[in-house]
Amino acid sequence: MTYMQNRLSCFVFSTFALASACVPMAADAQQKYSGVGRAATPAEIAAWDIDVRPDFKGLPAGSGSVAQGQKVWDAKCESCHGAFGESTEFFTPITGGTSKADMVTGRVASLKRPDFPQRSTLMKLSQMSTLWDYINRAMPWNAPKSLTVDEVYAVTAYILSLGEIVSADFVLSDKNIAALQARLPNRNGMVTYMPLWDSRGKGDVANTACMVNCVNEVKIASSMPDYARDAHGNLAEQVRVVGPFRGADTTRPAPAKMVLAANAGKDARSSPAPAAAPTTTAGSKAAALAKQYTCAACHSTERRIVGPSYAEIAKKYAADPAALTKLMGKVRNGGSGVWGALPMPPNAALSEADLKLLVEWTLQGGK
Repeated sequence: MTYMQNRLSCFVFSTFALASACVPMAADAQQKYSGVGRAATPAEIAAWDIDVRPDFKGLPAGSGSVAQGQKVWDAKCESCHGAFGESTEFFTPITGGTSKADMVTGRVASLKRPDFPQRSTLMKLSQMSTLWDYINRAMPWNAPKSLTVDEVYAVTAYILSLGEIVSADFVLSDKNIAALQARLPNRNGMVTYMPLWDSRGKGDVANTACMVNCVNEVKIASSMPDYARDAHGNLAEQVRVVGPFRGADTTRPAPAKMVLAANAGKDARSSPAPAAAPTTTAGSKAAALAKQYTCAACHSTERRIVGPSYAEIAKKYAADPAALTKLMGKVRNGGSGVWGALPMPPNAALSEADLKLLVEWTLQGGK
C-alpha cells in the first residue's frame, strides 16, 4: 500500500477536522464516534493516489517522443507558454537560463546572477518526477488531467529538448526517465529540511485544545493596524495580473471584524454580509458549467483575471444584436485579439444547449 493509500484509507469524510494523526478506524472507534464519517472506498483512494515520487514509484508505463510532444505543445500549451517555452505576457518562461555546464555541476549559475532577468522552470527544477507529475495533474490549465499518459511523456520530452537536456529525436518513457535525473541543470539545488519530512518529528506549532472553561468568543482580526493599512500604497494595484486573488483595496476602510462563537454549535459574525440575491435555476446551471469547463480559471463576475470579467463582456456587447451568435462561435472555436494577445482555447466538448446557456449568462454579466 502506498503512502497516499495508507493516508486515505483512514481518512474520515466529515465536517470535523481531526487534529491527531490519522489511524485506521478500529471497531471501538467507530462505536465511540458513531455516524462521523466512513472509510474511503477503493475508487476514492484511486482518484487521489496519483502521485509520482522522486524515486518514480507511481509512474505509469508509457512513452512519448519530442516530435509528438511538439504537436501536443502547439495544440494545448503554446497559447500560454509560447512556442518555445519562452513565456507570454502572462506566464513566466519554462525554458532558458541553463547551460551544458550547469548539467555537469547540477547547479544553475544564472540563479546567482542578480542581473538575470527571469527565472525559468528548468532553472529551478530539481526532480524529474516533479515535472512529469505536475504536467499530469494540472495541465493544460483549462482542462487539467485531460492529457493521456503518453502525451504527458511527449510534452515532458519536448520541454527537456528545449533546454537541450535531451536530443530532438529522443523518446521519453518510464524505462529511461530516471536516468535523466542526472542531467537536470539544478538537480543539486534542493535542500531538504528533514524535520518536515520525519513523521516522528515535532511540529512547528504547539497548541493545546481547550476542553473546559473555554473562551466563548474569539475575535479574528487583521494583524495590520488601521493606520498602517495604506502605508505602502494601494495593495490592489501592486499584485500580479494573473490568478483569481487580488490584494485588498487599502484605500477603503477595513471590513468589519469577524467573530466566531465557540461552544455554540454555530459560527456567528458580528457584521454578517447581506444575503446574496437569489439566482435563477438557469443562472445556477450556467455558473456550474463555467466551473465545470474551467471558465472560472480566466474569468470572474466583476474582476479581470486573465481574461475579461463577465461584467466587462456584458457591457461591451450590450448593444450588439449579434452578440449571442458571435460569442457562441468564439467560445466554441477559441481565438484572441479582442481582449489581448493571450488566446482563449476552444471548447469543443460543450453541447449546443449548454453553450447557448453559458453565453446568455455571460451576456447578463454572469448573474
